[in-house]
Amino acid sequence: MHLFSAMFLLLMFSALPCEALYPSPEEGWQIYSSAQDADGKCLCTVLAPAQNMCNRDPRSRQLRQLMEKVQNITQSMEVLDLRTYRDLQYVRDTENLMKTVDGRLKTASENPRSLNPKNFQELKDKVTQLLPLLPVLEQYKMDAKMILRLREEVRNLSMVLMAIQEEMGAYDYEELRQRVLLLETRLHSCMQKLGCGKLTGVSNPITIRASGSRFGSWMTDTMIPSSDNRSFFAHMISSLGQHEKTHCLRRRYLFVWSMDGYFKGRRVLEYRTMNDFMKGQNFVQHQLPHPWAGTGHVVYNGSLYYNKYQSNIIIKYHFRSRSVLVQRSLSGAGYNNTFPYSWGGSSDIDLMADESGLWAVYTTIPNAGNIVISRLEPQSLEVLQTWDTGFPKRSAGESFMICNTLYVTNSHLAGAKIYFAYYTNTSTYEYTDIPFHNQYSHISMMDYNPRERVLYTWNNGHQVLYNVTLFQVIKTAED
Repeated sequence: MHLFSAMFLLLMFSALPCEALYPSPEEGWQIYSSAQDADGKCLCTVLAPAQNMCNRDPRSRQLRQLMEKVQNITQSMEVLDLRTYRDLQYVRDTENLMKTVDGRLKTASENPRSLNPKNFQELKDKVTQLLPLLPVLEQYKMDAKMILRLREEVRNLSMVLMAIQEEMGAYDYEELRQRVLLLETRLHSCMQKLGCGKLTGVSNPITIRASGSRFGSWMTDTMIPSSDNRSFFAHMISSLGQHEKTHCLRRRYLFVWSMDGYFKGRRVLEYRTMNDFMKGQNFVQHQLPHPWAGTGHVVYNGSLYYNKYQSNIIIKYHFRSRSVLVQRSLSGAGYNNTFPYSWGGSSDIDLMADESGLWAVYTTIPNAGNIVISRLEPQSLEVLQTWDTGFPKRSAGESFMICNTLYVTNSHLAGAKIYFAYYTNTSTYEYTDIPFHNQYSHISMMDYNPRERVLYTWNNGHQVLYNVTLFQVIKTAED
């Protein structure tokens, strides 16, 4: 049981990445996070196997096969029981008829002269009524043979189970499974202690669904609960196979919202689970009172924040009450393709959220078209603080906030990379070189979700997720 006894390792390596959410099915061990000191040296890296690794254990596979055989035998027994009960009722119903025919035959045998043409015809009719008993008896013969086969199957299963028990020795399979779950819980608890960090890498894309037009946006709620109860939803879909991914997604209940198109749209589709979104089923529709512009929408704490069409007004729409709670003009912000991203699409105002709250990314004429970052108060939409990045917005493909830092891509097309970062904590910037695979070659929405630590993207009619790798320092009680 080496897969269980070595379930979690704490290794001393140098400068390993923190990548782990949405692990590839081909990988054996998944890197979850790393802690590094001020000099950049890695203190520890937590590794764990993909959840489906234990399923590759031959004994686990044998047990699953045995369970399937037991289920098949159980079903066969149920069918036999039902059929036997039904046929037995038929035999009982014809019991009186059989007694009558038997009496008539005895009378005719003792006194052949009593069997006149009329009596003979009646006896013949009675015998005809008994003919359906023949197939019933034939079925009894077949069922008897099936019982013999089932008995042999049960005997074989017993032998295999005894062999597995001998191979496992003193190990209790259920106890080991519980230990795995406990270790997984402890790992998740450790992950919850991770703070903010600097973006150092982006994983390969994971396509969740292909739907809608070329442009659009999709999202889940970005607000992190006060308990910081991250779901680690990404870890649950470690396999990209549709069957396993669907099975794992059933364990993660969260609302998903989809908004197709980049201007004049009003319809928002709300799915109760990611699984429903993948299948395009079980959704409700919200009809917004005002149309939207661009794709820079964000859901934060149960409300949709979006840019009103042909204006610089930001609207806060509450999903549960289906009403607009507040709307406010973003003073001086360009709109209607005045200062969009390089792909256009009325993407003048990009609303987003990170670990610190709600943000607006836009530009103004006084800022000469350079990207402006504003921190917003979620209730009133009042601008709390503003930064001028000095980066021309029309040269940006997309952007997103992580841990108070704005990251900008150099293009929305193939070959894109994240190559500019602005740190609001220090009001400084740097040029970066973080490549990522733009699989469908036209990104019209790219937003970070701090709750799940992934990037949501709308890529040429495909809804895609990316895991992010953050340079993080884990603070302990001794610090």
